[in-house]
Amino acid sequence: MSLITASIVLYNTPQSQLDRLLKSIEDSSVGVRVYLVDNSPEAMESAVPKYDWVTYIKADSNRGYGAGHNIALRRVIAESDYHFVLNPDISFGPEELGRMIEFMESDSTIGQLMPKVVYPDGSIQWLCKLVPTPADLFMRRFAVGPLKNLAREKAEHFELRFTGYTQIMDIPYLSGCFMLFRTPALRKIGLFDERFFMYPEDIDITRRMHAEFRTVFFPGATIVHDHAKESYTSLRALVTHIWNIVKYFNKWGWFIDPERSKVNKETLDRAMSSSRAGAIDEKVQTQ
Repeated sequence: MSLITASIVLYNTPQSQLDRLLKSIEDSSVGVRVYLVDNSPEAMESAVPKYDWVTYIKADSNRGYGAGHNIALRRVIAESDYHFVLNPDISFGPEELGRMIEFMESDSTIGQLMPKVVYPDGSIQWLCKLVPTPADLFMRRFAVGPLKNLAREKAEHFELRFTGYTQIMDIPYLSGCFMLFRTPALRKIGLFDERFFMYPEDIDITRRMHAEFRTVFFPGATIVHDHAKESYTSLRALVTHIWNIVKYFNKWGWFIDPERSKVNKETLDRAMSSSRAGAIDEKVQTQ
């Protein structure tokens, strides 16, 4: 039987969020050993329900999102078969984790998986992305006036919205709000890069995984993400976001990144081919 583990990083997390997520895990059709890594200034241990499958860890300092998850990963990576990296602000039905594990079990070349992610009202979050260029991220965050129309057009392309998110796709940038890793694959490619305090750690780890294994969007399972977009409302979060994006491009290249160009072209070619095939099938079925 596979050992399935998960890590959740806390930072002044609302009690209602934590309770909802742990209840989703408790009700799941698969057993999960959960590690709560607390980056909060004041310990949240008293807010943690006493489950025998939950381990609470108080970090000695807040070194960021990826570093927090690495604390848990270093404890489990030698023995775990699958590991979930979870935001506190998500929830899901009893069968969803099992569907993801079953799909991963069917193909050993898959190193990372993200399910379909929706808002509480059921609308899709467009979280399947190409490897970003500086222009992609700048336009998404700062486009104003006439540039907003151009930004929307770029988003259709960058977020692969034209696919409708109805089919399994290999994606080089999957959101860090919900990541399922094949743990032996993590042993090969390494853990989160701790130079990133927050935000681009998911771009970095997905593209490293994508170079060695399949990184898959799996619409056969769905989770709910109550996403707040903190960097749009907090100046401090925005500054943190910008500074860490600068570090990301310093690592991978700003305007010259041959791997990015190659991966994005391959991803777009596959997505467009799959979308055309799906449209033909739909047309045949309706005739």
